[in-house]
Amino acid sequence: MPSRKRITVLALAMMLALVLPGVACAQAVLAALPTFAELEAAGARIGTIRVLVRDIFDTTDPKEDKLLFRWANRLHIRTLPGVVERALLFKTGEPLSVRLIDETERLLRGERYLYDVKFHAVAVHDGVVDIDVETRDTWSLDIGASAGRTGGENTSGTHLKEYNLLGTGISVSVGHSNGVDRSGNEFEFSNERAFGGWTTLSYSHASNSDGRRDALAVLRPFYALDTRWAAGVSASRDERIDALYNGGEVVSQYRHHEKRAELFGGWSAGLVDGWVKRTRLGLRLQDDAFAPEPGLVAPPRLSPDEKLVSPFWRIELLEDRVEKELNRNLIGRPEFFTLGLASSVQLGWAAKGLGSSGDALLYAASVSRGFEPAPTQILTAAAHLTGRFAQGQMRRQRLGAQLRYYLPQSPRWLFYAAAAADRVTRPELADLLQLGGDNGLRGYPLRYQSGERRAQFTLEERFYTDLYLWQLFRIGGAAFFDAGRAWGGDNVNTLNPGWLRNVGMGLRIVSARSAFSNVIHVDLAFPLEAVGEMKKVQFLVKTKTSF
Repeated sequence: MPSRKRITVLALAMMLALVLPGVACAQAVLAALPTFAELEAAGARIGTIRVLVRDIFDTTDPKEDKLLFRWANRLHIRTLPGVVERALLFKTGEPLSVRLIDETERLLRGERYLYDVKFHAVAVHDGVVDIDVETRDTWSLDIGASAGRTGGENTSGTHLKEYNLLGTGISVSVGHSNGVDRSGNEFEFSNERAFGGWTTLSYSHASNSDGRRDALAVLRPFYALDTRWAAGVSASRDERIDALYNGGEVVSQYRHHEKRAELFGGWSAGLVDGWVKRTRLGLRLQDDAFAPEPGLVAPPRLSPDEKLVSPFWRIELLEDRVEKELNRNLIGRPEFFTLGLASSVQLGWAAKGLGSSGDALLYAASVSRGFEPAPTQILTAAAHLTGRFAQGQMRRQRLGAQLRYYLPQSPRWLFYAAAAADRVTRPELADLLQLGGDNGLRGYPLRYQSGERRAQFTLEERFYTDLYLWQLFRIGGAAFFDAGRAWGGDNVNTLNPGWLRNVGMGLRIVSARSAFSNVIHVDLAFPLEAVGEMKKVQFLVKTKTSF
């Protein structure tokens, strides 16, 4: 129970309510209430839960009391309170848990249609605490055109996407894109709260210049640490033309028919002493067929057709350890770093008796963990392994590792470093590792080098300004150095096979009040090993999910 001193302070604050006007009164009462940690220690239970969904802009703030913002509030349909309620991990009558409140915040902040999430204890009585869950929406309708430039290639598109249809959290989009490899029209639908719970229902269809793609999934995931079961089914098919690059140029192309399907069920004992163990059993289909495409230069050797039907077993071990930070990969918004151990192992057996083209042991494993070398510093490490064992040898095995380091120098400056390495053993064409302007070396053409081994490094000095233009856009910047190399195999870049380096600088712009608030990168990059007709300056415009 709250201490007698705390209750006395609360009583005084309530008396102040008789003389203080609205906002000051509310602030005085809330300031006097026990914290969630104190209430949990006192054994408080949850009483009334009230969900307050706010408009995009707070027009009580003079900075946001603008005509345009008032129009946006009127045109926007706010998220239905029931959508937020169904995402809460705590319920009336349960013991109050700070851990569940924190985990709920992480889940809600992961929804693109919500800008802010806050929890308030608003009243304490007889060991019961009433809680307000206050959220603020984003502008969820994206209408317009997009354009980008990466690795010397331009991309563009037009689209209409609603991330929060009629306030239900449903996402629907239609659009046309012109990409590096293909152009096409696409339709997407996703509902993460289908059937009134945590089931995700999604469907997408694309009609492209080189084929079509369809995907359907119904999944009930392990949505929280204490979730006890999961299940799902998914299927996709993709018909396309794949290209093999060398020196940033297409050297061969081929037709690829791909089918994927999976059915699984999983169970867990939930969160026990800070750890979660999960087990899954399922059945998976991987079916790939390759053929030359008339009128195009085919590679010297096509990958063989392969069909794998495999029952699988998967086990996961997770440690509950999460840190909340600001100004790391985003600007001015809370970010969550999973620092606990996260590991998984999956084994499957593809057998001819199930329709596979051959017998094979399929394996996959991953592990990651975060560290804090010093206060405010974060170091994350991850490794993964996938492959198969067939006909007495490992095939298509990929082993990779990655390190990321964040060193804040002040609230506005941060040093970032990353290193990654990969290796594939006995790869097929689709397994070759690529390196270029679209995946790590910003000063070079896309897919400039490829091979069976790859290493890359990045150093960045990041700057997060306090600029908040028109209460819409947050601004940052970065100076960077990239280095890397891909080598080994039959498709080595003979013109420039060694280590590649570039330096550069750029802007980072975040549309903070929209559901499509990815980070816009506008960069100038200068290759230090430019050869031939390669441009000495690369101009890049790209949208990414992080800084």
